[in-house]
Amino acid sequence: MNYLQAQGFDLGLPIAVIVAILFVFVFFIILIRRYKRCPSDRILVVYGKVGGGQSAKCIHGGAAFIVPVFQDYQFLNLTPISIEVNLVNALSKQNIRVNVPSRFTIGVSTEPGVMQNAAERLLGLGAQDVQDLAKEIIFGQLRLVVASMDIEEINNDRDKFLTNISKSVETELKKVGLKLINVNITDIVDESGYIEALGKEAAAHAINAARKSVAEKNRDGSIGEANAVQDQRSQVAAANAQAVEGENTAKIAVANSDSLRRQREAEAGRVAIASEKVQSAKALQESYAAEQEAETARAERERSSQMADIIIPAEIDKRKVEIDAEAEAERIRRRAKGEADAILFKAQAEAQGQFEVLTKQAQGLQEIVKAAGNNSKDAVLLLIADKLPELVRLQAEAIKNIKIDKVTVWDSGNNGENGKSSTANFLSGMYKSVPPLQEMFNMAGMDLPEYLKGKDKAETQAPNLPKQKEAE
Repeated sequence: MNYLQAQGFDLGLPIAVIVAILFVFVFFIILIRRYKRCPSDRILVVYGKVGGGQSAKCIHGGAAFIVPVFQDYQFLNLTPISIEVNLVNALSKQNIRVNVPSRFTIGVSTEPGVMQNAAERLLGLGAQDVQDLAKEIIFGQLRLVVASMDIEEINNDRDKFLTNISKSVETELKKVGLKLINVNITDIVDESGYIEALGKEAAAHAINAARKSVAEKNRDGSIGEANAVQDQRSQVAAANAQAVEGENTAKIAVANSDSLRRQREAEAGRVAIASEKVQSAKALQESYAAEQEAETARAERERSSQMADIIIPAEIDKRKVEIDAEAEAERIRRRAKGEADAILFKAQAEAQGQFEVLTKQAQGLQEIVKAAGNNSKDAVLLLIADKLPELVRLQAEAIKNIKIDKVTVWDSGNNGENGKSSTANFLSGMYKSVPPLQEMFNMAGMDLPEYLKGKDKAETQAPNLPKQKEAE
């Protein structure tokens, strides 16, 4: 209780609240303790339920939260391990047994894929177990490399030998999560003494070469001494002769110097006169050239002036005419295109209207045929019946405008062969001049219905007409 009071807890709170606070505090402490940071010389391996289909998750130089119950962790040490490998009686390519004492330095790899191999194969093993496993791998690969090379290659080309060892060993070490840091071959010996014989042969060659070099140097010294004496005597005689020759040469040089001086004075005078003339000629030439350039510039100016006054306005007029012609052609093209489009639209509109009229007429005729029970003849009769008033009107108009000022019919009072009087026959004949409906139907290839034919009442009743009528 005193401890809780010292930590600032209010003991007046309910017990449940205090327990909840303590639970949250403990849970927070557990979460903090489960957050693990990985040192730079180690690999943090988290195993358990890590997801991604992996058996473990490796972290180098970071941190991770370890989920309680579902996950756990261990560290892999990255400290290098030095292994002494003394290969004895290894067969070379020439079937000569050699001893290869060496020392290898290895360590756990931090490459992503190789690090995963280390987590799967080295986790939980001690340093000695890892060393033994690596030693077995190195022994096997070292024997393979020795068996693939000659003694001369192993003894003379150490770089190639170390490169082959490094490639072969490192490839196999990666499979268990290790990497090769360094290889050091101390000495190579064989039981048969072949390498020692090669060394003695090389030493003998070196000694003989040294002796030969000493003899050559002694010979060169004796020859050099004799050559030096010969050179001394030759050079003394040459020096005496050269002294006499020098005196004579000096005298000749004095004479030549005087002659050369006089020649040079004459040449200088001649050159001065020629130079004066050349300079005068150059001055005249430059003057003529300047005048020619001035005339050329004046002619160019005149030509430019004429071009500006004549050619350029002509070019402008020509360009204006071309532009006007192009504009007029464009207006003609656009007007023709507009007229063509108008004609096309008018033709399309007329065709569309004609199409609509014919379509409606066809639909109307189809409805008439349906109304006539799909009988074409009855349909035609219906159409004629519809137009009958118009036909009768046309028949009446046939004699409507006949101007008859005065018609006199002399009737004798006797009936004709048909029992009619002359007046009746005149009127009947005049009306019969109009085409009757029956004949119109016959011309159309049809028969007038019975209800439209009627009967001639004149046949049954004889009219009592006066003997003389005057129609006006």
